[in-house]
Amino acid sequence: MLKDSLIKIQHTATGNKIFLNGETLTPKDIQLAIQNNSQISISEEIEDKIEASAQLLKKFIDKNRIIYGVNTSMGGFVNWLIPGKYANKMQENLISAVATNVGAFLNDDIVKASIIVRLNSLAKGVSAISLENFNKLLEIYNAGIIPCIPCKGSLGASGDLGPLACIALVATGKWKAKYNGEIVSGAKALEKAGIEPMLLSYKEGLSLINGTSVMTGFASLLIEKSMELIKAYELISCLSFEGLSVKIKPFHPTVHKQKRHPGQLETATTIWNILKNSKMVVDEDQIEKELQKHQTDKPSSTTLPIEDAYSIRCTPHIIGPIKENLESIRNTITREINSASDNPLIIPEANDFFHNGHFHGQYISMAMDQLSISLTTLSNLSDRRIDRFMDKNNNNNLPPFLCAENPGLRLGLMGGQFMSTSVNAENRSLCSPISIQTLTSTGDFQDIVSLGLLATRRAQEIYNNTLYVISFELLCAAQAADIRGKNKLSPSTKKLFSLVREEVPYLSQDNFLTDYLEKIKELLENRAFSNIIHKL
Repeated sequence: MLKDSLIKIQHTATGNKIFLNGETLTPKDIQLAIQNNSQISISEEIEDKIEASAQLLKKFIDKNRIIYGVNTSMGGFVNWLIPGKYANKMQENLISAVATNVGAFLNDDIVKASIIVRLNSLAKGVSAISLENFNKLLEIYNAGIIPCIPCKGSLGASGDLGPLACIALVATGKWKAKYNGEIVSGAKALEKAGIEPMLLSYKEGLSLINGTSVMTGFASLLIEKSMELIKAYELISCLSFEGLSVKIKPFHPTVHKQKRHPGQLETATTIWNILKNSKMVVDEDQIEKELQKHQTDKPSSTTLPIEDAYSIRCTPHIIGPIKENLESIRNTITREINSASDNPLIIPEANDFFHNGHFHGQYISMAMDQLSISLTTLSNLSDRRIDRFMDKNNNNNLPPFLCAENPGLRLGLMGGQFMSTSVNAENRSLCSPISIQTLTSTGDFQDIVSLGLLATRRAQEIYNNTLYVISFELLCAAQAADIRGKNKLSPSTKKLFSLVREEVPYLSQDNFLTDYLEKIKELLENRAFSNIIHKL
């Protein structure tokens, strides 16, 4: 895992300025750069590295070396030799030909993250882009120009060709972009920002589009949101446990030290620390004393089970591996962010060029499949908790469907479970791996592809669905806490309860829940909520 600070941030009169070096950028850095509207820059040392690669390519061209995408055509036309006089035209044709994505445009933050990742990759100084054109891409980002990128159609090898081509087209004064909140032509956006369009030379179109930067930028934002959600869910679990009046002893850190998984121990310790001051959870020792009173010389049934169900008792064993999996995913994304991902590479240190397959997005595609599995596991867990709240046989003396007033005449929260069950089923149906769905393309030249952007989009959809399921669990937990007596909550869960009650009242009358659920979902996505969670 990369532990060092990955971006140098200088505090200036106009805000933060981020210096990219191609080596030390993290998903968190990208998230913060976008949130803070930071300007991007590079040092003179990085400028020298970029220029050195471009100059080395020029030497190879002067020696008539045969280099893919420089004096050969590309893709299914790889066997065609292209004279140098067509260098500009071939690069322009490349970005125009592959810009074939369809569908809704990716949101602004994803596009910004994609450009940051592309700039960071180019800053490694092995892609042979001219410093002039690198700086123009830098200016485009800093000016707030957001190229319009249709979300569907990338194979993920040779990288995100179509999505990155949309960025390159805008950089050359074509296609369309959002500028100051308005969609205009690429030419108009550059003109308004005072930026001259790029003029592409040898390999520069390929340098701009041949890489994994869109799937990786997208994945960077998604993994950070997912890790924040897991942290929040530990506290939400505690409020649910109080609402369900569960037994606290299974979360004691002592027992979890006997199983050698750090994520499990961390989650159990968090739950134990939050709930140890709660008056709503149950002391297992008291249950044991009650059961001892019922012992006879014959088998007998009681209403006091000594253990809770798996969706409660096994929470550390479920959230723990999710947390460790997400940390592994973040590490994979971090390595990809700081990788050169285009072909060929022109490497000054080696005084040579290398044809390669660094554009292939399998790492990100498989990581996003793992994220989809993790998020679906989380929604499975939440769905089971919801069912316990609804079922009078499993909710430890709460009213059925959390309907304390006029049951039967009212349906309580029954309808919310319709939604959560449906959405959770949708997650499960979406969870088959994308990273194995390769189909051959490009005259059998791109014969195995990653579909990394598709895997990332799918993980985003599952993330959104999971937010809805968890939102309903949180609504149920707050309802149950009111029924049992909110004054009995632990100090930390009282704060969470109060946040929910600022948006959603206690439900003593039947009402449609859609607006309430959307409000709780917004709460879960709110940075202020995240900051509160991290302080608890």
